[in-house]
Amino acid sequence: MTRRLVLTNESARHPFRRALPPPKVVDPRKNDDSDWKLFLLSFAAFFTCFYTFLF
Repeated sequence: MTRRLVLTNESARHPFRRALPPPKVVDPRKNDDSDWKLFLLSFAAFFTCFYTFLF
């Protein structure tokens, strides 16, 4: 099976998918610190639970 290389969006063939807005483009230059926020929130939650059960 050989297929030509096409640069169109083949996932938009279904009528429902055609009605959806195009995917959001992420700016690679934007500083995303959500990983750090999640880590600090998880650490604080674990520390609070551990400290509460310990004393």
